[in-house]
Amino acid sequence: MPLPDAEAAFESLAKKIQADADRDFSLIGIHTGGVWLAERLHQELGIKQPLGTLDVAFYRDDFDKIGLHPQVKPSEIPFAVEGAHILLLDDVLQTGRTIRAAINELFDYGRPASISLAALVDRGGRELPIAAQYTGITLELPADKMLELRRDENGKLSFHLYDKNLPE
Repeated sequence: MPLPDAEAAFESLAKKIQADADRDFSLIGIHTGGVWLAERLHQELGIKQPLGTLDVAFYRDDFDKIGLHPQVKPSEIPFAVEGAHILLLDDVLQTGRTIRAAINELFDYGRPASISLAALVDRGGRELPIAAQYTGITLELPADKMLELRRDENGKLSFHLYDKNLPE
């Protein structure tokens, strides 16, 4: 199955967000792919607020089943969440559970005025009523496939597809 161009998907996403760029918002990326995207968007859109990052590992509802990811990174939000308009960014939106975990963690920092969601890829398969306001592309994939965003040493983005139940 040929995969879409991740760089083209990013440009599409950036254009959609830029159309609303007159609004003052703070950008937070979800580790790992969402942080890569947020770093680029932050620079390309010239967002004034510092960039925030979240690692939702401790907030996931499947933590007791899958355990802790071996490379948990600290969350860093260098601005006041209370009253902020936040754009939360992730690479692949599927079930909605990562976004639910991110929102739970955000509320530990304060009560934002609003939270919008941007995802590079919306692949459907929602288990929770969560929708992105901004998407780069929509892609239908079989449920047994995982889509992973990768970044090379030059920062170029690409997609990788693999079987969910097979070790990579």
